[in-house]
Amino acid sequence: MKITSAEFLISATDWQKCPAPTKPEFAFIGRSNVGKSSLINMLVGRKNLAKTSSTPGKTQTINHFDVNGDWFLVDLPGYGYASASRSARYEWGKMIEQYLKRRENLYCTFVLLDARLPPQKIDVEFVTWMGLQQLPLAIILTKADKLKQQELVRSRKAIEEKLLEQWEELPPMFVTSAERKVGRDELLDFISTTLQQADAD
Repeated sequence: MKITSAEFLISATDWQKCPAPTKPEFAFIGRSNVGKSSLINMLVGRKNLAKTSSTPGKTQTINHFDVNGDWFLVDLPGYGYASASRSARYEWGKMIEQYLKRRENLYCTFVLLDARLPPQKIDVEFVTWMGLQQLPLAIILTKADKLKQQELVRSRKAIEEKLLEQWEELPPMFVTSAERKVGRDELLDFISTTLQQADAD
């Protein structure tokens, strides 16, 4: 897939205020500071489409972008150690849950995990919840450039083994580096294939 255009549409605080579900949608979510904005910018080939920040928890709304006029890319608020009040985190959590469960044109949610870290409880719980809800997802390991190849292999294996404690079959998994543009083609191919399968159905 070649990205020819990527335009910001809207930031919403409620799934019902999102754009009309007229196009296939792919969402991105992860713990605060996992490198989500950098990955989105790398994916669409734009430096500042998604706003990056050194402050965790900067994304606090459901942000829609129109890609190629064909599909929506959605930047969801991070979960975890955001520097926000407990009540604010609760509201974000409720907003994300309603969006994930009710958004009818959501084809896949990409869950971002930091490749440098061992499996984190909050990540495992979120992926497991997605599975229990039977919501389509794929996993993206970020910041792969920060690890040597052997370390990356061990990191991926540790995550797979942890998930297999709950999962019979693992969701698709991608290894990425926004800095080195690793994994970009694989992710775009996955999105393209998913769109083609949807058209065939």
